[in-house]
Amino acid sequence: MNTKRAYPIILKKDGSGYYVVIPDFDIGTQGETVVEAIEMARDAIGLMGIDMQDDGDQLPEPYSRKVEKEEGDIETLVDVDFVEYRKKVDNRAVKKNCTIPYWMSVEADKANINYSRILQDAIAKQLGLVQNTL
Repeated sequence: MNTKRAYPIILKKDGSGYYVVIPDFDIGTQGETVVEAIEMARDAIGLMGIDMQDDGDQLPEPYSRKVEKEEGDIETLVDVDFVEYRKKVDNRAVKKNCTIPYWMSVEADKANINYSRILQDAIAKQLGLVQNTL
C-alpha cells in the first residue's frame, strides 16, 4: 500500500510572507518564505490526514477539489508520507511534571541520574513494552 501522496497547494504572496491554500483538505497555513510555507503545508496536511485516519475517515485524493489559482500565485505539489509523518508525530517528546521527595532528588542529582530515561524505562516496563535504547 502506497502511503505517500502529493497534494496541490497554492502559495499566495501576503505582505512579507506567503499564505498557503490546501484545497483537498479545505485548510490553510502560512510561512515567511516559500520553503517555510511548503514545510508548513506538509505539516498541516500530515496532521489533518492522521486526524482523519484516527477518526476513520478516508483521506481525500489529490485534486479532489478544484484548485483556483490567481495571477501571481504559485501552484506546486507537496508530498506527504502519512505513515512516516505519524511516526514523527507519535515519537515527539512531551513534557510531564512529576514530584519526588527532596532527599531522592538530591541523591539522584549526585548520581547524575537521567530522570527522563528512568521514567521512560519504568513506564515501558509497567506497560510491558520493549523500550528502544539510544
